[in-house]
Amino acid sequence: MKISVTLRNAEGENWQKEYVEERLKKLMKYIGNPVDARVILSVEKFRNTAEINLLANGLNINSSEEEKDMHTAIDNAIEKIERQLKKRKEKIRGSKTNSRMEEIGGGETPGEEEDESPEAKVVETRKIVLIPMSIEDAVLEMETSKNRFVIYRDSSTENVSVIYRREDGKYALMEVSS
Repeated sequence: MKISVTLRNAEGENWQKEYVEERLKKLMKYIGNPVDARVILSVEKFRNTAEINLLANGLNINSSEEEKDMHTAIDNAIEKIERQLKKRKEKIRGSKTNSRMEEIGGGETPGEEEDESPEAKVVETRKIVLIPMSIEDAVLEMETSKNRFVIYRDSSTENVSVIYRREDGKYALMEVSS
């Protein structure tokens, strides 16, 4: 990776160049090709700006961030580039899998739709009968059944409530009001 760092309106501090080089080398896991990175660090009054331009064969990714602290500006600009590289890598990976599926003769069936985010899929559905009980009964139910949460109808207010165990071992209550 060839990295050129330009400082504008700033003194030639060595730590900035070393910091940028160290952070940019971590991006090599997303790009296998030789890369040319041009970084411009500028200071204007209280604004520190980091501009990064990454060039690889056929790939041009730009990022610019302005913060009060130069470290933060550099970090945010590199995170932007990392997100763009991840998105590009996923897009390439997705197109390779789709083309392989079509070669095999698969592809999508008419009823199949691909979600944009794989995290948004419903994996399990349960039907729950709401039992009227008090808060104390719900806590007792959680302790005896080792469930992470209990959904019940509050016997005093007739509202639906959820009680769950927090990480610190205490309980939290959510009430639904109609």
